[in-house]
Amino acid sequence: MRFMIIVKATKDSEAGVMPEEKLIAAMATFHEELQKAGVLLDASGLQPSKKGWRIKYSGTKRTVIDGPFTETKELIAGYTMIQVKSREEAMEWTRRFPNPAVDGKEGEIEVRQLFELEDFGPSEAVERFRDMGIGEKK
Repeated sequence: MRFMIIVKATKDSEAGVMPEEKLIAAMATFHEELQKAGVLLDASGLQPSKKGWRIKYSGTKRTVIDGPFTETKELIAGYTMIQVKSREEAMEWTRRFPNPAVDGKEGEIEVRQLFELEDFGPSEAVERFRDMGIGEKK
């Protein structure tokens, strides 16, 4: 089972405030533990939304909307991908995730399970994803 640990953005992360060394060290320690346990798939922080854009769809029409985006509570500042044997194991790991907010302010993570190709019925399109190695358990 794969899970994404989503680090929610804050006003500080959106302002480009870099985390202090203490937080970076705590994150490094946590991710080293994930790696040693063999459950870490990937992790990274994201630049503030002012450096990004969105694509809005209306039928076949696409509109580019440049950042920054005002609703901080809806934004993502980073992520960690893990692969574990159960929801309970994912819960155990995420309870240990360091507070991602600068200076120990209020922070939040969200955890979402990823779909696996086995969750979909057999089809030619699913096989195309399998051939690309996308959505496969490692």
